[in-house]
Amino acid sequence: MVERVPENINFPSEEEKIINFWNEKDCFQECLKQSKNRPRYTFYDGPPFATGLPHYGHILAGTIKDIVTRFYHQSGFYVDRRFGWDCHGLPVEYEIDKTLGIKGPEDVAKMGIAEYNKQCRSIVMRYSNEWEASVKRMGRWIDFQNDYKTLYPWFMETVWWVFKQLYDKGLVYRGVKVMPFSTACNTPLSNFEANQNYKDVQDPSVIVNFPLVENEDVALIAWTTTPWTLPSNLALCVNPELLYVKVKALFKAPKAFQVFYLLFRFPGKTLKGKKYKPLFQYFAKVRAFQVLTDNYVKEEEGTGVVHQAPYFGADDYRVCTEYNIIQKDQAPICPVDASGCFTSEVTDFVGQYVKDADKNIIKWLKENGRLVNASSYKHNYPFCWRSDTPLIYKAVPSWFVRVEHMVENLLDNNGKCYWVPEFVREKRFGNWLRDARDWAISRNRYWGTPIPIWVSDDFEEVVCIGSMAELEELTGIKVTDLHRENIDDLTIPSRRGKGVLRRITEVFDCWFESGSMPYAQVHYPFENRKEFEDSFPADFIAEGIDQTRGWFYTLLVLSTALFGKPPFKNVIVNGLVLASDGQKMSKRKKNYPDPGLIVQSYGADALRLYLINSPVVRAENLRFKEEGVRDVLKDVFLPWYNAYRFLVQNVQRLQKEENIHFLYNENTAKKSDNIMDKWIQSFTQSLIQFFKAEMKAYRLYTVVPRLVKFVDMLTNWYVRTNRRRLKGESGTEDCLWALETLFSVLFSMCRLMAPFTPFITEMMYQNLRHLIDPASVEEKDNSSIHYLMLPQVRENLIDKRIEGAVSRMQSVIELGRVIRDRKTLPVKYPLKEVVVIHQDPEALKDIESLQKYILEELNVRQLTLSTDKDKYGIRLRAEPDHMVLGKRLKGAFKAVTASIKELTSEQLEAFQKKGSIVVDGHELHEEDLRLMYTFDQSSGSAQYEAHSDAQVLVLLDVTPDQSMVDEGVAREVINRIQKLRKKGHLVPSDEITVYYRSQPEGEYLDSVIKAHTDFILATTKAPLLPFPVPKTASVIIDEKTQLKGSDLELTIVKGSSAPRAPLNGPACTYVNLQVKVNNKEQGSTWGENLFFSSLSGVTGKTISQIIMKHMYICNCLFLTELTSKTDVQTLTGKTLSVTAGTASPGPAPSTDTIFSLTPSLSLLECQSGDVGTLLLVNPVGQNRLNHEGLLSETAKVFGLRSRRLKLYLDEDLTQELPADSSVKSLDTKTLFVRVLPTTAEA
Repeated sequence: MVERVPENINFPSEEEKIINFWNEKDCFQECLKQSKNRPRYTFYDGPPFATGLPHYGHILAGTIKDIVTRFYHQSGFYVDRRFGWDCHGLPVEYEIDKTLGIKGPEDVAKMGIAEYNKQCRSIVMRYSNEWEASVKRMGRWIDFQNDYKTLYPWFMETVWWVFKQLYDKGLVYRGVKVMPFSTACNTPLSNFEANQNYKDVQDPSVIVNFPLVENEDVALIAWTTTPWTLPSNLALCVNPELLYVKVKALFKAPKAFQVFYLLFRFPGKTLKGKKYKPLFQYFAKVRAFQVLTDNYVKEEEGTGVVHQAPYFGADDYRVCTEYNIIQKDQAPICPVDASGCFTSEVTDFVGQYVKDADKNIIKWLKENGRLVNASSYKHNYPFCWRSDTPLIYKAVPSWFVRVEHMVENLLDNNGKCYWVPEFVREKRFGNWLRDARDWAISRNRYWGTPIPIWVSDDFEEVVCIGSMAELEELTGIKVTDLHRENIDDLTIPSRRGKGVLRRITEVFDCWFESGSMPYAQVHYPFENRKEFEDSFPADFIAEGIDQTRGWFYTLLVLSTALFGKPPFKNVIVNGLVLASDGQKMSKRKKNYPDPGLIVQSYGADALRLYLINSPVVRAENLRFKEEGVRDVLKDVFLPWYNAYRFLVQNVQRLQKEENIHFLYNENTAKKSDNIMDKWIQSFTQSLIQFFKAEMKAYRLYTVVPRLVKFVDMLTNWYVRTNRRRLKGESGTEDCLWALETLFSVLFSMCRLMAPFTPFITEMMYQNLRHLIDPASVEEKDNSSIHYLMLPQVRENLIDKRIEGAVSRMQSVIELGRVIRDRKTLPVKYPLKEVVVIHQDPEALKDIESLQKYILEELNVRQLTLSTDKDKYGIRLRAEPDHMVLGKRLKGAFKAVTASIKELTSEQLEAFQKKGSIVVDGHELHEEDLRLMYTFDQSSGSAQYEAHSDAQVLVLLDVTPDQSMVDEGVAREVINRIQKLRKKGHLVPSDEITVYYRSQPEGEYLDSVIKAHTDFILATTKAPLLPFPVPKTASVIIDEKTQLKGSDLELTIVKGSSAPRAPLNGPACTYVNLQVKVNNKEQGSTWGENLFFSSLSGVTGKTISQIIMKHMYICNCLFLTELTSKTDVQTLTGKTLSVTAGTASPGPAPSTDTIFSLTPSLSLLECQSGDVGTLLLVNPVGQNRLNHEGLLSETAKVFGLRSRRLKLYLDEDLTQELPADSSVKSLDTKTLFVRVLPTTAEA
């Protein structure tokens, strides 16, 4: 049975109920079980870290993934959805270092790697419960039980296998590379990690002199923002093509006023090879300190002379290597340790953190005459994405995967992937691939997957291991966990007589692990080989745009290197969610609302739809605003919910009033002739068609706006224009058509919206499913909306002509509403005429076919159609937007304004269509001009106001007469009554009476109400009576308000108080019985149970059974001339002759009524009818009731056996029936019943 839908709803609490329902039914696992034998749709979930709580970026990406995977499940696929966890790497180690106060490798050595990793393992899943709760609360269905974690031994084993494949292909090498280096985390970072956290900072800016050896009076001057690199200077670099100058100071003066004399200009290549005096003597013995040339030196900033510290800059390293200042195999000149402090070689600054040493180095330069200028410089600088500390660039020994040689293959495979939005593939990601560099995959850390390389002391013998079995074979020891503490001490005997091979100390960059997840999550190739190979590449992945240099990149590099093909077919890239001020969301700044509180306030569905219906799905950034989530509730969910509620209300009304049990069967539903039914059905099928096509193209950003628009079309157009039909005011058949249409559309909409808003659709479906004919359900289990497949497109219902016609009707109505708003004429007040002018006669035919709705919605008496606007003397004129144009045109504004006012109506019509116009050489657009309609004085059209949308022109007669004003006031009264009804939480099927009082009596408002009582009744469906309210009435709600200068008092009471016609005879259908037993006449009316509230559906056979039951006659019973085919509707009030025994039937039924002593009773508080009739004697002359029996029988009639009653002779309940009254005197009288309150009610 469909349940009543409450007026108000708390979406978050309803969502909690749905979660409980899903948990009880184990709905997600049931979905997987049901779809097990369907075609596979492969999805990869990028693993997050569980060391922090989920934020809006995670919620957004998770929602996109959930929508797409739900869609493909509902499209007939098996979609395995496994959650993954990134468990290794800096995020975990950094937390432990902070907690335990670990400053560097020495502290870890003291503690021991085993203990250190134990501490890391203990916090890996610190927030896993919160993550799982958050993900599930957002409505995302993903498997946490069958998850993958990068710390699982089987996952790590596959990572080893991946690396071994690369090693065997010659793609792995060891080298020294200048890399971004986190001194806080003591490890190098990859370039894509370094690019994740740039900040604007103020750094010291110094210009230093470098005197030439050949003439110390001549010096080169170089600029740097990293003074801490100067102790490691080995060379200077200039651009060979740039022009340089030699200058001489004319006289000594403060630097601000110093004047230089230009001696001559020369190209940079002239300086090549010149020796200069070193700044510091730390590395003076190195064959260096000369001028080099390279085109990377630019003239945009600095002096054109760049100092070279080759182990602290990538370009420095490259140039110095090319000029043999350093050799790749030499010991690095890198006097900075892993914590960023100077080592013992730099005696003046030993132990100082490099950034802190800047000021001391500048002081030294000044004291030693080498400082030309010192200031500060603001620039964009990389910070560590975990510790938020400045990175330095530092040469470190690393293991690399060769990438540069396969750039073309990467670009080719990228071209095979479908990206949404497409520009990410070609621009952001494509540009990154074109500049791809060899990938440093090693980290000098502890908590990670160890790199499986064992080497001899001289690195000449190298063994790479690709599995646990191979490790056991070579070491003789079986291991079950591959972390460092378990394998670092394992050695492999040398095959070249070099003793034993030991494992290198490095671990994998965690990006290598996440890039390996397609294979490692299924333990490929050790298990699930066929399953993986059949489903690779993945059908779909999704992450944020920051992953173009992260996960997307590592996936592509590894799949290209391993298999020569892309790792995924389709990818959605989302933008970043920023704070409302456009800044990055920051816990420290507290510049964004907590996601948990947003869900608690508005619900997960609202947050999901807000995020998905935003620029962020097009890889643009979103400024998160809480009011945006609130608006989803207000503008989408509440109207949608109200349409659903309205449907259920009218289904229940139909059952109550017409005794029709509504069941929807798509296959047998009769096609409606109503044009609005056809329109919304066509619009729905067009939406389904569009929805499926766009979802298969992964364009969520086109789908969601259409779904939101559909809610508006359904609620503000279909339901609004068909309310009376849905309420049954145009007949039962038409009501059923409208209800079937509305149900069909809502049901389709729930299935379409289910991937986007899983909660509200489930909530509605759990009630709507009771209205679905079980015979029409295809699915074996339909207990959840998410078990159902998407609706199929019913192309036979699509009618673009009708859709176009309704679209034109909507334009007319919206233009008319604008005119009303402009003239402050509420729709409640009727107007005489609306004129619609369109150049296309076919368009006018469409509009005419929907005339009824235009007249109703605009509340006008007449619709006039025309193709001739000149007939009404309409002209366009333009006014400039003074603020916009004045600012832009400045001095020309005055002349252009004059020309604008001279533009003809024809010119402005062309402007309307084109959107631009040239005036005095200036191109003007829609935002520059305001168009207004005027009427020729001679046209006689002064009563009209006009508005247009460039397709259709609407004129509205805005001069209402008095009768229209009166009707408008009556509509105001209706509006007040309906609002009061809503305030009292009443539904249309609740029987009520409205009492009113307008004071002063006889004034305008009072006269309008009296004159329009029937009009008000026709809309409210409730009797409208003047005060006073009966004392016995059960008041539901009352209100005093002001209207048109009068005080209006309204009171709504329970029950219909329409004047009751006097009763002539019993209050319900009845028959009299004349009984003959063995041919002997008994002559009586038998039993109250022979009164029927309705003879509908009662047959002659049924009546025979009732008579037998209540007369206790056990032998055969015959009813004269009464058969099962008798039309019993004709029997009311008749006397039936009943025979028993062997006698033949007696005479035909008589029309004489022998019914006797039957008082009617009115029950003032009866829900299902308040009138009944009692027999005071039955059979005639026998069993006469007394006062106590009268009370008892009254209680039986109205089902009030457990309640105390009192009987009254008047409707106001002032004259109680005395206990000693003669019951005989009550024959054919009407009594009134008062139900006394129970103790609880009192």
